[in-house]
Amino acid sequence: MADLFDNLPGLDPAPPPAKPAPEPAGHRPLADRLRPKTLGEVIGQEQVLGPEAPLGAMLAAGSLSSLILWGPPGVGKTTIARLLADATDLAFVQVSAIFTGVADLKKVFEAAKLRRGQGRATLLFVDEIHRFNKAQQDGFLPHMEDGTILLVGATTENPSFELNAALLSRAQVLVLERLDLADLERLAQRAEKELGRALPLDGAAREALLGMADGDGRALLNLIEQVAAWKTDTRLGVEALTARLMKRAAKYDKSGDEHYNLISALHKSVRGSDPDAALYWLARMLTGGEDPRYLARRITRMAVEDIGLADPQAQTVCLHAWETYERLGSPEGELALGQAVVYLALAPKSNAGYAAFKAAMAEARKTGSEPPPKHILNAPTRLMKEQGYGKGYDYDHDAEDAFSGQNYFPEAMKRPVYYTPVDRGHERELRKRVEFFSGLREKRRRGEGR
Repeated sequence: MADLFDNLPGLDPAPPPAKPAPEPAGHRPLADRLRPKTLGEVIGQEQVLGPEAPLGAMLAAGSLSSLILWGPPGVGKTTIARLLADATDLAFVQVSAIFTGVADLKKVFEAAKLRRGQGRATLLFVDEIHRFNKAQQDGFLPHMEDGTILLVGATTENPSFELNAALLSRAQVLVLERLDLADLERLAQRAEKELGRALPLDGAAREALLGMADGDGRALLNLIEQVAAWKTDTRLGVEALTARLMKRAAKYDKSGDEHYNLISALHKSVRGSDPDAALYWLARMLTGGEDPRYLARRITRMAVEDIGLADPQAQTVCLHAWETYERLGSPEGELALGQAVVYLALAPKSNAGYAAFKAAMAEARKTGSEPPPKHILNAPTRLMKEQGYGKGYDYDHDAEDAFSGQNYFPEAMKRPVYYTPVDRGHERELRKRVEFFSGLREKRRRGEGR
């Protein structure tokens, strides 16, 4: 339903009073022709649209709140926002953070206030909302609070990192997921019905086409449109399909969420002793264009954090792989990184050294002003000797077993235990040594064996 303010700058133009003649279907992209007309037609996203899901519950209660729709491209963020406005009889206004400045937003807010005075609320859909800076994001707050707009923002980036806390506290974040193969197949069948014919693909090629879409519904419809345009009565196989279509590049943003998600998957696969999964995530990052030097650094970190002294050789393997990559470059040097990942995945695991270091750092922050005990301080001057520096120090090499058992912690500090070796790999031997020195220390404390 149009109103007086739909033609103000910054708003979508109002529809003309007379319905225009329908445009020939062939001139409209397939993705536009198949755009759902109701929320019930949306494929996938049951976790937010189902009867018991957040949006389903809001619509049933007749109370819609401001939202942030977070998900990858081509999963329906814009469509859902538009259909929410239709379902709640809100005026739908769409802007993009890429093309919209402060002056444009002011016009949008002014029009929404006028519309609100007429008794109609506005759903403002902001695409790529994460591209607005903090000050621009703050500009939405008063208009959200007084009911001038109901904000629906769309983002492909993690809202926790990209949106400020004030905005997040006033909006509910809903996570939209990439479409699975079943969802994509339903979409393909819907496209075939619209086109009036089946795609000229055999079963394997059809599955390959769905895989090329990589969870992106819009991308799948674009691919289907290309395939449907081929003049052939023969069912094509995978080889013919891939020869005719440029395979879509894997979605991978080296500075965005996918970067952190994939390195997390690689790290956890190594920690979980799964060399096949580790190799897969390494390959995903390399094919996505990740800098192998970044991967070499992170792989070395994995050796230190998750293997540690259970296999001291692991760190050396990583450093050698890093050096090999630097000498060979890509793609030959990447094999060395792959071999290092396999070695790490199959190595005995221990985070005892990592945990001990973190505990020592935490203790140091709390007791950072405590001085060392005087008996282990050097006394290069007479004054320092008079102050007791070095007095009573036992030279360990002169003691039995080359072990004096003296205290090396601050005198006011109770002796802690940070390093507890696991009973795996080389740390099994280190555990024996820790237990040996602990027992010997207790004997020295009791005055035995001096």
